[in-house]
Amino acid sequence: MVDAKVTIYGAYWCPDCRRSKKFLGEQFVPYKWVDIEQDKGGEMYVLQKNNGKRIIPTIVFEDGSFLVEPSNAELAKKLGLKTEAKKTYYDLIIIGGGPAGLTAAIYGSREGADTLLIERSGLGGQAGITVGLDNFPGFPEGISGQEFSERVTQQARRFGVEILQAVDVEKLEMEEGYHEVYTSDGRHYHSRAVLIATGASYRRLEVPGEDDYIGAGIHFCATCDGPFYKGAKEIVVVGGGNSAVEEGSHLTNFAEKVTLLVRGDKLTASQIAIDKVNEPNSKVDVKYNVIVDAFEGQDSKLKTIKYHIKDSNKMEEIHPAAAFIFIGQTPNTAFLKDYVEMDKYGFVLAGHDLSHDDHSTEHRALPFETSLPGIFVAGDARYGSTKQVASAVGEGAAASISIREFLKKS
Repeated sequence: MVDAKVTIYGAYWCPDCRRSKKFLGEQFVPYKWVDIEQDKGGEMYVLQKNNGKRIIPTIVFEDGSFLVEPSNAELAKKLGLKTEAKKTYYDLIIIGGGPAGLTAAIYGSREGADTLLIERSGLGGQAGITVGLDNFPGFPEGISGQEFSERVTQQARRFGVEILQAVDVEKLEMEEGYHEVYTSDGRHYHSRAVLIATGASYRRLEVPGEDDYIGAGIHFCATCDGPFYKGAKEIVVVGGGNSAVEEGSHLTNFAEKVTLLVRGDKLTASQIAIDKVNEPNSKVDVKYNVIVDAFEGQDSKLKTIKYHIKDSNKMEEIHPAAAFIFIGQTPNTAFLKDYVEMDKYGFVLAGHDLSHDDHSTEHRALPFETSLPGIFVAGDARYGSTKQVASAVGEGAAASISIREFLKKS
């Protein structure tokens, strides 16, 4: 186990503590968590550091320095992350540093495009926090999500891609034929082409313990992480829609039993999926009207899910080998609202998925190009994507080829 280089003093109810833990986790920075509600020595340490004030989070670093209630930008500066670009103008700006964005950056920069990649959290995206990738071609023994992300990032840097981290993009605009990318730190950059590779976020339950056990018993991809629980007695799936029911059925390939915890009083999946769950020999058990209250663990591993039945105060608990949460995905595209064409959920339309006016031939989109010329999309943020690492890599490569064609003509 990697030694923690950072100690976070906080409390379970503190939102800034959760934010700081999430940020450090995304940057793959090992940290030790001290809950001052449970650790009186930790509480005294916080009071000592803050002149008698009980301020959290108080974050102490390996060199003895500390930050109190730091913003993500302050944490980024302390960690030495690059947050400001060298130049103002680029051939290509990629927004998002997951598998799609990093792959497109490698292809673009390798072919001579001056490329800037902007990532708001951790490089590698959701792949970076996946325990392991067992279904990615070329790694017969599998590879950890973190190692995969580090390798692809290293490859992008080798080809000269400039990478910014912990930087949010707030909006896009056009000016004199250039796309303008505005960031939350007050800066803006110009480019001839932009690739949207911001991915999608799995919806969270937002209950105590959830953030603590992501990747350590709590997962969001049955295909990616289900095989790690082969032979388990029980796996829990939270959700009652298509993804939950279909992935729950898939997880029966690994566990003796799969329990679905459904918030409503019925499943909302397709009838075919429901019928499969209801077969006489089904290994899926469904509990309805369940409200999940908390996740608890031991030795940094999920052990217990606490919940209650709707309209009841009686607390119950279950002890699975793992929990998979399928309550939907939200694309990270809010900054594009009313700017490019999207579906009703916020996934960006591109190529042949765009609505075409038969009376207009102004813009015939290239593959992966959006409703605005020069703006492309790849990966989980794209409408119709398959939400798999291998396909995201493929989309990044394919989008870069369309971008190359666009840059030749522009």
